[in-house]
Parts: sequence; C-alpha cells; structure tokens
Amino acid sequence: MGSYMIVRRLATQPKLANAAKRKWKSVVGLEVHAQIASASKLFSGSGTGFGAPLNTAVAYFDASIPGTLPVLNRKCVESGIKTALALGCRVNEVSMFDRKHYFYADLPNGYQITQQRAALANDGLISFPVITPGKKIYYKTVNLLQLQLEQDSGKSLHDEQLKRSLVDLNRAGLPLMELVFGPDLETGEEAASLVKELMLILRRLQTCSCKMEEGALRVDANISIHQEGDPLGVRTEVKNIGSVRSISQAISYEINRQMELVADGGVVTNETRSWDADKRRTIAMRDKEVLQDYRFMPEPNLPPLHVNLKPGSRSTEDLISVAALSEEIPELPEHTRQRLVEHYKLNAETAIILVNEPILLEHFESITKSLPDMPTKVVTNFLINDLLSYCNKLSLDIADCAISANALRDVLKALHSEQINLQAARQLIPLLHTNSAADVSQLITEHNLEQISDLNTIEAYCREAIANQPKTVQQYQKGKSKAIYAIVGEVAKLSAQKANMKVVVECLERLLKK
Repeated sequence: MGSYMIVRRLATQPKLANAAKRKWKSVVGLEVHAQIASASKLFSGSGTGFGAPLNTAVAYFDASIPGTLPVLNRKCVESGIKTALALGCRVNEVSMFDRKHYFYADLPNGYQITQQRAALANDGLISFPVITPGKKIYYKTVNLLQLQLEQDSGKSLHDEQLKRSLVDLNRAGLPLMELVFGPDLETGEEAASLVKELMLILRRLQTCSCKMEEGALRVDANISIHQEGDPLGVRTEVKNIGSVRSISQAISYEINRQMELVADGGVVTNETRSWDADKRRTIAMRDKEVLQDYRFMPEPNLPPLHVNLKPGSRSTEDLISVAALSEEIPELPEHTRQRLVEHYKLNAETAIILVNEPILLEHFESITKSLPDMPTKVVTNFLINDLLSYCNKLSLDIADCAISANALRDVLKALHSEQINLQAARQLIPLLHTNSAADVSQLITEHNLEQISDLNTIEAYCREAIANQPKTVQQYQKGKSKAIYAIVGEVAKLSAQKANMKVVVECLERLLKK
C-alpha cells in the first residue's frame, strides 16, 4: 500500500548535495503551543469560541483592569495533567506560576502568566512512526522536556492602508499548553510526523481541537547544523508554521539554507525567521544576538498548584487526583495500532495508515463490525488504495468526503458477493461523493455496473478475445502461462470491465487447452 497516503502533506524541498549530507548533521527541536479545549479562559470566565466579533470575549482581567485577579480554571489543569500522562510525563506534585515580562500592544498586563521554573510536568517520552515519501516507515523517539500551562496574548491587526494597528483581545488569556521537546529530530519529515502523532493523541484526549487553521495548535521549530562530533551549532527559530505540511517544508528549507550558507563560507546567526508558505522559504524577522531579559518572577496572585499523586486517590473540590485522571485516558494511537495488528492481523504499515486517518479508522471498524465475514484485507485495500487515493487526487481531506460508512459497507458487500467487481466499486466512489444520499443498489442498476458472471456470455467474450489475440494464444500454448493475462485484458475490454475475471480465467484455460 505504500506510504503515499500523506505524501501530499509531507512534500519537501529539493534534497541537499551528497557532500553536504556526509559532512553535516541537522538538529531540530520543536516548541508546540496547544490551546486547551475549554469553555472559558485560563484565568477568567470569558468564552473561548473561535470567530467571535472583535473584543466581545474579554473579561476585565483579560483587559488588565486594575483590581482584577486571576482565578485558575480547574478544567485546564485537568486537561494538562491528562496530556502529560498520555505523553509519559512525570506530573509534579507542586507547580508554580511565573510572570514573563515583555511589552507589546496585545499584552495588556505587560507580562504573561506562565510556568517557566516549576512546570506542571516534565520528562515525557513519545514514540511515533515517521512516514517519508519513498522510504520505509520507521519509529522515532523524542523527549518531552516540559509541559507547562500559560495564557495566550491578544492579536494585533495591522491596517496597511490607514497605517495603523488595532488590537483584538478575544485571544488574550486563552488557555495554552506549551510542550517543549528536546533537540532529538533530524529532518522535516520527522518533525511533521511528531506533530501528526501529537495531534492524534490530543484529539483522542479531547484536550485540544488541533485546528491549526484557527490557531489552536502552533509550532515553532529550532534548527541548527553541525559537523559530526562537534557541539551543536547556532540555531535559528522558525515561527508562523501553519500546517503539518508546512512543518516539513519549512524545516527542510531551513536546513538546506544553513548548509548552503556554511558551504559558501557564511556563518549562521541566531535569529528568528518566519515561514512564507506561498514562496516556500523562511524570511528573517529579528536577530537574537542580545538575549532578552524577561525578568521572570513568581506570580503573587496565584498560590502554588498542588495535585494528589497518591495511587488510588480520588479528586476532591480542593485537590485534583492524578490517579483518578489516569483512569479517564482513552486508548492512545499506538495502542490502537497494536490492537489492529493483533486482532485483525493487519500489517504494521496498514495499521499506521488507518490510525493516522481517524475517519478511515472509523470506517474500517464500522464495516468490519457489520460485515464480520468480510476479509479485512479487502476492506483495507478498498479504503486505502481506492477511497483515500480518490480523496488525495481531489486534494480533499478524508474528513470532508461525503461518503458514509454505511454506503461504503454496501459497496463492499456488493463486491464481496460478486454482484460487482473492483472496477465497478471504484466507479461508485465519485457517484456516492456527489450524491451521498443515493442508494448503492440503485446506483449499480442505474449505471449498469452489475458484474457479468453468466457462463455463456463470458464464453462468447473469451472466444472473441482468443480470435483477436492469435499470437498471444500461440505464446500461451508454447508454455508462456502468463500470456493468458493479455487475453484476460482483451476480455475486460470487450465486456466494458464488467466480466467476472475469476470465471474468465477458468473459461480461457478450458478453451485454450482444446
């Protein structure tokens, strides 16, 4: 089946020169900001819905009105703990909130409340499959150094015509989890695969929507190169990476840019760059030669955050139990892959593809449950090789495909009963996508897609095909057994791809022996 299913998403820039590959090694570390799925903000009761009118989801605290105090959102703490446990972190019994000072128009307080020095959790580990176009799938393990809670800033809106900037504070105070990963990655494909796995986990936990187009998941990449055996090189930080596909492209481009710069005698500088998705290049924003002093200090208006680490404990009104939350964690993506391999006897690559596309996995489990006698290989081949390929050709996300699991079940049922053949099943996919309410049996009849299995009709096609392929017939009769497939192809052509190929082969073998 191959790893084509996300080739479209993980396309990269041209490969580096072989010489550069031999001499230099790239190092990548990610910082991910995930907006916690919560009805209210981290320290206020304002709503968190995306797309609200400007400055309509702003509490007095969000606007830094004097006399207002932060009140910690319990749901956000619970979501952070669940995420930490799912990622193998050590949840700290006591964590602290800090003020990170910097001055910008969309930060009314002049500081951000975060957890720099005593985070909610540390020392996590995540293993994930890396899918690189044209290469074998392999697993990579990355350290999660820290998971901390923090508030988001507002959003500056720049009017180029009027030459002025306005501020929307709807986003100010939104609850975030910042996940700081170690510099354990080497390529853009590895980074994109890590983020893809993280998104799968967060969605299973329902702790983040992961809608990158809404800013619910934002990724910054720290990238450096060095010669093997030398210390890590000077790193650049790439911001504004807005999609999984762009993560791979941006990092691959930046690695290539740094290697070409060094090869030409230049020096990599410590700077922040942004990713231009249209031009497919990174652009310098500001340098970091002067280390900014954020003047971290303890947040005086929030006490230390205590959680209960005792096994078997229950949550109370005043204290959250980590053990109780661990019982709420659902089956995680890697566990699902293992279950698919063990229970359905799928190969590892097929299991990875299904889990990476949650809608495809839902279809698979729904179909196999309703059709227990259906061979799983038939189901996976149709879903991956036909349905997913159709969506990829249209640049359509599988989640936006209008075909229901019930319709796919009816198609596979007709295929398995030999009412239709695979060619007809493939023709039903676009028909069902454009008319999702259509009945499969009715479509088969209306478009004359029934498979021809009548022996007399097939024998007539076979005799005509034999007459049309005299040289191929001679090759077959001289011992070239594979030549029969050329005659089978002729039968398929004569029958408009509707003949039952199993019956065709049997008929041809019988006729050719005469």
